[in-house]
Amino acid sequence: MNIEQKLVASVIGGLKALYGQDVPAAQVQLQKTKKEFEGHLTLVVFPFLRMSKKGPEQTAQEIGEYLQANEPSVAAFNVIKGFLNLTIASSAWIELLNGIHADKQYGIMAATDSSPLVMIEYSSPNTNKPLHLGHVRNNLLGNALANIVAANGNKVVKTNIVNDRGIHICKSMLAWQKYGNGETPESSGKKGDHLIGDYYVSFDKHYKAEVKELMAKFQSEGMNEEEAKVKAEAESPLMKEAREMLVKWEANDPEVRALWKKMNDWVYAGFDETYRMMGVTFDKIYYESNTYLEGKEKVMEGLEKGFFYRKEDGSVWADLTGEGLDHKLLLRADGTSVYMTQDIGTAKLRFADYPIDKMIYVVGNEQNYHFQVLSILLDKLGFEWGKGLVHFSYGMVELPEGKMKSREGTVVDADDLMAEMIDTAKETSNELGKLDGLTKEEADDIARIVGLGALKYFILKVDARKNMTFNPKESIDFNGNTGPFIQYTYARIQSVLRKAKEAGIEIPAQLPAGIELSEKEEGLIQMVADFAAIVKQAGEDYSPSIIANYTYDLVKEYNQFYHDFSILREENEAVKVFRLALSENVAKVVRLGMGLLGIEVPDRM
Repeated sequence: MNIEQKLVASVIGGLKALYGQDVPAAQVQLQKTKKEFEGHLTLVVFPFLRMSKKGPEQTAQEIGEYLQANEPSVAAFNVIKGFLNLTIASSAWIELLNGIHADKQYGIMAATDSSPLVMIEYSSPNTNKPLHLGHVRNNLLGNALANIVAANGNKVVKTNIVNDRGIHICKSMLAWQKYGNGETPESSGKKGDHLIGDYYVSFDKHYKAEVKELMAKFQSEGMNEEEAKVKAEAESPLMKEAREMLVKWEANDPEVRALWKKMNDWVYAGFDETYRMMGVTFDKIYYESNTYLEGKEKVMEGLEKGFFYRKEDGSVWADLTGEGLDHKLLLRADGTSVYMTQDIGTAKLRFADYPIDKMIYVVGNEQNYHFQVLSILLDKLGFEWGKGLVHFSYGMVELPEGKMKSREGTVVDADDLMAEMIDTAKETSNELGKLDGLTKEEADDIARIVGLGALKYFILKVDARKNMTFNPKESIDFNGNTGPFIQYTYARIQSVLRKAKEAGIEIPAQLPAGIELSEKEEGLIQMVADFAAIVKQAGEDYSPSIIANYTYDLVKEYNQFYHDFSILREENEAVKVFRLALSENVAKVVRLGMGLLGIEVPDRM
């Protein structure tokens, strides 16, 4: 039982003894005492005035006197208007720290057989180009969210839907066929996803040249610029070939399918490498080439049941005006599917594979309307989790230079970004002497941990709903709200603990109660104890930034303590051991918190 739970029980007992009233625990409101007042926890007494039939100050005074006499954890109290500020005894803080110390996974709840199953979809790449900065934010948010949901006692399935079909895929295939001269990842020395991305850019370059040429021809024949552009785009031989290739793909043409499989396999090998470096994994990967037909089948089933309707041209629609929305296209007149159809098909396959209780989609905020509609359609089609699906909507991420554009070939590539972060981390760490005395392997590993930690933390500390600018230089700073600052503090604590071990100092499983603690030490224990509530709140709000910013605040507080108090040089042996135990538990919570964000922490730096 933690301090708050004990106090709630004692307040309930006090209200019964003082006023003869039974009060539910939910009515007892405890909060952290404001910094300008003395005390650790504050009880709001206004809800009890009806039973005390007295003013707020007198009621608070009576409850305070009762608690001081009957609850050993209350050392003192003071009353400010209707607020009872309670000072908690040092012995209660040490007891709390002992409880945290005994729990290696403090704040993390393990799933049980009866836990709900939450499926989280993230990444969703296209097989015509490598992962870029936008995917980095998506993957880091999805991975952190999966860790946080699991830490709240849920079973979690991490899933990915790969967009491996459609006209954009055919563009890369056609360009490789025309201009590739049999180039492969092996012959070019390029990762497969980068190689295919080059051909996607190449298609666009040739297509634009064609359109320009045709426009000039049509304009010379008397057309205005807009008419010439429309006609040129419609008559581009290259685009016609790409469309023909898509028709052949849909008709299962063996040659087109063989080329498609070969090129997609190159891309998947490249993606795997990127995911590995990013520290991101999936339990199950779905492919749109498998799901779009399932979606068509499900839409036809909905049509038969009268959920949807068919227009004269043969297209199938959903009427959502009853839900305050509009009419939504589900199948085109030629029978081909749209994104919504594919998402329905993917949902069907997932539901067949797993007993899903909740489904979370990690997708950018430009798709807010899409998921509003998807939720309604899945519910109509009988998916139990349809109505309660969560669209974890996040904002754009940009670099200081401006937006990314993939077709022009100026995309901010995820692999390049990670490599640059690692190089910058090595450079900065060397300048600051953080890698002194390490072997090349150790220095390389720390540069990787710090570089990727800086990238992940900088992205995850921002509220996901907001657009953000990722600043690589700012992210690798050993001061301020950054990953490297937190990692360096963790390494500093490990250094202190190593020195203590070398000096033969053992941290016992239970610390004795008779130590007088400073306000700073009590505050640190309170912050460490908050971790369990922070994990719970991050899970309820689907918010990795809550964990990131809590971890920074904890580390900032610890650094002030480290600066103001001796640890290894402390002469009182019991106080020295207490401070080592406190440091060890700060480090544990930092490691667990950063772990939930997918960030490693180094033992040396």
